[in-house]
Amino acid sequence: MGLIFEIITGLFILMALVVAHELGHAIIAKRNGVVVEEFGVGFPPTFWSRKLKNGVLLTLNWLPLGGFVKMKGEHDAADKKGDYGAATFWGKTRILLAGVMVNWLVAIVLLTGLAVVGLPKVLPNQVTVPSDTTLITKPVEISVIMKDYPADKAGLKTGDKVMRLAGQLTPTISRLTELTKKYKGQNVMIVYDRNGTEYSQQVDLRNSNDGNYLGVGLDQSELIKATWSAPIVGVAATAQFTWLTIQGIGDLFSNLFSGMVMQFSSNTSVRQRASSDLTSASNSVSGPIGILGMIFPAAVKAGPTQLMFLTAIVSISLAVMNILPIPALDGGRWFVMTIYKISKKKLTKEREEKIQTIGFSILMGLVLLVTFADVSKLF
Repeated sequence: MGLIFEIITGLFILMALVVAHELGHAIIAKRNGVVVEEFGVGFPPTFWSRKLKNGVLLTLNWLPLGGFVKMKGEHDAADKKGDYGAATFWGKTRILLAGVMVNWLVAIVLLTGLAVVGLPKVLPNQVTVPSDTTLITKPVEISVIMKDYPADKAGLKTGDKVMRLAGQLTPTISRLTELTKKYKGQNVMIVYDRNGTEYSQQVDLRNSNDGNYLGVGLDQSELIKATWSAPIVGVAATAQFTWLTIQGIGDLFSNLFSGMVMQFSSNTSVRQRASSDLTSASNSVSGPIGILGMIFPAAVKAGPTQLMFLTAIVSISLAVMNILPIPALDGGRWFVMTIYKISKKKLTKEREEKIQTIGFSILMGLVLLVTFADVSKLF
């Protein structure tokens, strides 16, 4: 039941982010004189609909995979009053990029709020205002339990926070590692916090040369707290994570391209490198299955701070994905429209549909590739 709740939570958040994205398109479209015919939450078939006072048909649909906005005359060549195609170039630019801006705005608001209560510090150069920043170091936490090792035999679990070992405080991972090495091969007392309650347990540390005397993987997070500078931290963090996402997508495409090219080589070492590049590409990104099946459940278990942080990161990812010059995406539609405007050629409805179909096929290919990688990780 816990996993189902976590998946539903993740699905609800993903839907909310996509609906917010589409709402951005709808609001800016109406402000630019474009008739918005329908605003859908989820995808058809429809189970409820209502015509709003502003003339927009609001629909709630059975497939919880996001949302959509349907505008009148949605192809570039449409020229009747109220058509999307009849809007000016800059009007269409604002409409196409409105969803991206909303996703960035959502991330900024979430990261600003987290900066007030405690924003996870995950980058060594994460921007802060030193005069208004407090850095909080959380206790050392067990992230991995190795089967049949001392920690496992002592009944420790992932998520336990190690407070003391052999009567000595363990404020950092390096200190805990130092103490386990000092007392290797001995029976010592470990004190840990589980869900706010402290427990103590005797544990027999291993006496080995591999350095893992307790048999755990460790994690320790730091939180950034600010007051008046929280909006600055929120904007800066959004910019930093946006750039990292762009770099990650660049690396993904680079690994995919180089891996596919080298697969055709007759050289064994080159083919091995190609396999490594393709594996790296598949491991560096997650699709809906990975996000709902692995990432969101972990964030829900970690608590509201990590869940809000992940929501902000996913919102940034949606923004970056939608500015890619793939025709089926917002950035791709703008790119095609701009190319035809610069070349002073007419973008006919037929030509635009053909380009969008090709772009959609590429996008679906990427989705299938990522989904396959997600399923492989799960099993």
